[in-house]
Amino acid sequence: MRNFKIYLAAFVCLFANQIKAQETFEGKAKEIASRIENIVKEEKKELKAEVETVNDELNQGKLTNEQAEEKKKALAEARAKIIEEKVTKLEEELHVLVQEKVDGKIKSIDTSQTITIHFSKDYFAHHKKCSSGEKRTTSQFVFAFGVNNLVTDMQVANSDFKYWKSHFYEWGVTGNTRILKDDNLLHFKYGMSLMYNNLRPTDDRYFVKNGLQTDLVTSTVHLEESRFRNVYVMVPLHLEFDFTKKEIRDGGDYFRTHKSARIGIGGYAGFRVKSKQILCFDDAVGNDVEQKTKGNYNVNDFNYGLSTYVGYKATSLYLKYDLQPLFEKNPVDQNNISLGLRFDFN
Repeated sequence: MRNFKIYLAAFVCLFANQIKAQETFEGKAKEIASRIENIVKEEKKELKAEVETVNDELNQGKLTNEQAEEKKKALAEARAKIIEEKVTKLEEELHVLVQEKVDGKIKSIDTSQTITIHFSKDYFAHHKKCSSGEKRTTSQFVFAFGVNNLVTDMQVANSDFKYWKSHFYEWGVTGNTRILKDDNLLHFKYGMSLMYNNLRPTDDRYFVKNGLQTDLVTSTVHLEESRFRNVYVMVPLHLEFDFTKKEIRDGGDYFRTHKSARIGIGGYAGFRVKSKQILCFDDAVGNDVEQKTKGNYNVNDFNYGLSTYVGYKATSLYLKYDLQPLFEKNPVDQNNISLGLRFDFN
């Protein structure tokens, strides 16, 4: 009976804190993140099966190496598009959640009011037996958002794009491996992300493909919305410095991550999934018109860049810079830069 009471108390504590977390920004974001993570895992599983089929065809001589690589790339792009389509609705939920956070309508977890229940020594003895610290390799769901713009002639000042209305979003899954067996400082962080870069031109302007160049031109009508979106599948790689101190329990080392200050330095590389321009305006008779145009707009298919983040626990300040110019043949190189918040949910 005593053990039953102990387990019941533990369950009540866990359940109460879970409800409290769901009412906060972190809780709601984590719930949406979990749904997105399930979508990504499911599609990656399907892609793995498709790639194995291609490898079988290659081994049987039905495909050449070049044909196999092209087919694998096509399959990866197709699965990325499926992921993008499935999470479009969730993107709007995240946008609303972020706006509520900015407006102060939703709060973070108040740890000072966390429910506390005292357990007997038997419970802690049982807990120690079942817990020996995190594994050397852990996984996280990553969600990031913030402002986005283009660096032209090595500067962002006097930009042709709105500073606070040009946004970026990123979500994905990462692995985090402790490099040294007996030291918690250095970690290798790697994974896969879906990145959305949105640019909103100023002064009723929009992009027009002009041969091998892409020009920013002025519209003949007032544009209530002018947005240029590029979606990428990226593989981010970071060397992470995690200052979470190890603990000594029962005479042994006990390692945890994301419990203190963290610094990540690295980069990313991947390919473009699609480009789309969205224009909203009133026509001659006053009807609301929304025009969506998909195309390559001479945007580079391959992209790579540098990124860094500095933060505490799950939350970090995040900076990314594309080393690859946005457009392939434009006379002036313009490189995407993003600054925002990043959340690494264990």
